[in-house]
Amino acid sequence: MRGEPMQQENKDVFKTVFTIPNVLSFARLCMIPLIIWLYCVKGNYVWTGYVIIASGATDVIDGFIARTFHMVSDLGKILDPIADKFTQATVLFCLLLRYPMVLLPLIAMTLKETFVGTTGFMVIQKNGKVMGAVWHGKVATLLLYAMMMLHLFWYDITPLVSNIFIIACTVMICVSFFFYGAANIRALKQAEAEKKAAEAE
Repeated sequence: MRGEPMQQENKDVFKTVFTIPNVLSFARLCMIPLIIWLYCVKGNYVWTGYVIIASGATDVIDGFIARTFHMVSDLGKILDPIADKFTQATVLFCLLLRYPMVLLPLIAMTLKETFVGTTGFMVIQKNGKVMGAVWHGKVATLLLYAMMMLHLFWYDITPLVSNIFIIACTVMICVSFFFYGAANIRALKQAEAEKKAAEAE
């Protein structure tokens, strides 16, 4: 019957979309309003830090589950970084209220994600491949979270220590920007070359 294949297809879509890793990524998005409320409204920086730690923990857990139980999906590859970047941008905007230098990593991250996101989407359109995270992106993320946690839990952080961590974080974001951008451009050129080769045959 026609209904049976459609029901099976709906079940397959449900299993692909509503996986544990994807649900955890969505939960991280839901934590963003709580972060803003705790930092900007309540002025409770320590609890803001705890929520961010919880958010980071779900990130680690969903990645572990996805790899261990073969739940890696294209949706997850897109949803996971979106949750990460929105969380990071939110925290940086919050910190900017007290630490003007945080504007540097915020600008660097905005430029990086705009360019890499745009070219990455073009790569998906060209060859259907979603590129995962690479080591330099993970190092940049680690430094970014270390910098944010330091400024949240160390209320009277010295300007020297603050600036060192902010600058180191910004530099690593720029390095990651270069590598991701170069990889996406290479992928686009390769896809274009393959398209021309196919047309010439």
